[in-house]
Amino acid sequence: MTAARAGTVYLVGAGPGDPELLTLKAARLLATADVVLHDDLVPEAVLVHAERALAINVGKRCGRKNIAQEQINRMMVDYARRGMAVIRLKSGDPLVFGRAGEEMDALTSAGIPFEVVPGITAAFAAAAALRRPLTDRRGGSSVSFCAGSHAPGSAIQPASLAGATRVIYMPGRDLRAVAAQLRSEGLSAELPCVIVSRAAQPDQEIVRTTLAKLERVRSGPAPSILLVGEALREARSEAVEEVVGQATGVMMDHSQPVAL
Repeated sequence: MTAARAGTVYLVGAGPGDPELLTLKAARLLATADVVLHDDLVPEAVLVHAERALAINVGKRCGRKNIAQEQINRMMVDYARRGMAVIRLKSGDPLVFGRAGEEMDALTSAGIPFEVVPGITAAFAAAAALRRPLTDRRGGSSVSFCAGSHAPGSAIQPASLAGATRVIYMPGRDLRAVAAQLRSEGLSAELPCVIVSRAAQPDQEIVRTTLAKLERVRSGPAPSILLVGEALREARSEAVEEVVGQATGVMMDHSQPVAL
């Protein structure tokens, strides 16, 4: 059985939010940890696995920084040096847009042993909710992951391969800039676009539209993710309740998460 070791830091993926999508290893480490430094978006349903630990929210959300990254690095090192088993619990997978590189560098410099425990990233949970693959040999043979950026003068980097499914993390509520960037690449106006908010959680929301209408859509509550590509094109199942938005022409799906 996996148990958290004293003086060690674990960078653990909490998955998309559904506690049943935690790995067995993650759940066992949480149950035996002394300290859990967790993201703001990690739900209580996941944190209950760490009921014996000191849980500290060190999240950064919507531009609000409760704590600087350098402070998080110091906390991991300090608690480990006190002989505690420390978990740095991150939403999704710790190695996808989670500043894990900076944290691993800090731990290495301090001589603190650490281990990385993968988790299910939001892109995979969103694809499962849509019941669509991220790759399809009939249209979409590659996947591009990037983060939406709001810094002045910055832009989403174009996918290197034609036909790639774009997965855009943290696209923001206002999608006009993202839509303009994608259109500037010459992508088809009818290219399917899907925004999934709070993937794999009870209040999951799915909005289906096209690139031509994307700028008129606002994404739902954080965390949200935008998927764009031909691999997402499919006639919707009759089992999924959808409402056609008359003002925008988008499809909204408030279905429950798909069980895996």
